[in-house]
Amino acid sequence: MFRSNGRQAMRLVSRYLHKAPKQMSCHEFLRGVTAYIRKHYSKSRLQQFAEHPEDRLTCSAIVYSRLQRQIWMIGDCQCLLDGQLLENPKPAEAVYAAKRSEKARQLLAAGATIDDLRTHDAARDFILPDIIESTKGQNVEYSVIDGFPIPEQLVPVYTLDFQPHQLVFASDGYPFLRPTLAESEHLLAEQRKNDPLNINTFLASKAFMKGQESFDDRTFISFEV
Repeated sequence: MFRSNGRQAMRLVSRYLHKAPKQMSCHEFLRGVTAYIRKHYSKSRLQQFAEHPEDRLTCSAIVYSRLQRQIWMIGDCQCLLDGQLLENPKPAEAVYAAKRSEKARQLLAAGATIDDLRTHDAARDFILPDIIESTKGQNVEYSVIDGFPIPEQLVPVYTLDFQPHQLVFASDGYPFLRPTLAESEHLLAEQRKNDPLNINTFLASKAFMKGQESFDDRTFISFEV
């Protein structure tokens, strides 16, 4: 079965977390998970991965440490902390989404249909070189887990007090994150219905392609601490 680089990275990070020491700090986690990913790279390909970040096993993660009472955000994930939205987007993501939106509008004006662009997102093709180029910023301008050192200053850390808190962790596949999965899914469905190309009410670097319920991966977990 084919697995994308992101999915392979996710499985490795999940495996690492299951056996990581529960008392580890954010610093220890970043070093440990980096080493764990890196050992799955062939030594003969390390130079290639250094020069071509787009080929690396790459994913984002948001972690809650119960003992540290901390939230660690690595990559483009999002969180609701007592209803307050915390995000960690890639620096240029909004720029590329706006560029794709403008291109999609031009294509529609030139005669393309919404169904055309949901079958083949030519507007995304237009920004794909920018997206590939932006991977050079991995762990330089923004943090990801990819087997290369993660600069700690690029990892937001939120330390909680000892009062009760409600947390929602999610991937960026939810454009409008809400406290419950039902609410978040409802707003996602509304977005898909009203703006399936993601060029009006929400700008994204990709559309809802035909046959897909979302435009990106969806992960959602809600819990109290």
